[in-house]
Amino acid sequence: MYNKCPTSFLAWYFIRPFCPLFKRLFRLIFGIKVKGADNIPEEGPFIIASNHRSYIDPPVIASVFPEPVFFVAKEELFRNPLAGFILKHLAAIPIRRGGLDKEALKMSLNILKGGCSLCIFPEGTRAGKGAFLKPKPGVGMLVLKSGVKVLPVYLGGTDDVMPRGSLLPKPFGDIKVVIGKPLEYKKDNISAIDPYEYVAEDIMKHIKELAESVR
Repeated sequence: MYNKCPTSFLAWYFIRPFCPLFKRLFRLIFGIKVKGADNIPEEGPFIIASNHRSYIDPPVIASVFPEPVFFVAKEELFRNPLAGFILKHLAAIPIRRGGLDKEALKMSLNILKGGCSLCIFPEGTRAGKGAFLKPKPGVGMLVLKSGVKVLPVYLGGTDDVMPRGSLLPKPFGDIKVVIGKPLEYKKDNISAIDPYEYVAEDIMKHIKELAESVR
């Protein structure tokens, strides 16, 4: 399935080999505990929608899912030559904040059409410690245009392991990853004035419910 994904040779080289061992080691080092792993669909593609509080969130997500996951990342991170090169070849899609990025949407849809799963953070940026932000309607647009299922995910404790201003994460933390049941949205079944905003808000509602389930 994943050999159809639109990616570079170097990205293909990095995201395939030695992943199972590396992922287990990463989870052990940073104290990652997973709840709801049985909710992960056996086949893709699907969209992973997670809250966002730390730069360590993407690798935490990647360490939990058995298959490679593509990510949407803010364009500013790609402006650094080294970081941009690494992100590009680790299956990250740059997106401009503050408006509709048609190119990022097109790339995301191509990845999903290729059979690959994609992770997006509906809030668009990192929230404060223990907080949630209002989701951006772009995630709703991606969900409705792609027609794929959405897997809500709550991340807890990543803002303690790697808080704002930290250059490196702290090992032996207590990170909780709670994976909810897949959600499915059809535009014809939504009566809201803005269906994209409705879907984004509904996804965030499920993420918050997952957070409440571990308190």
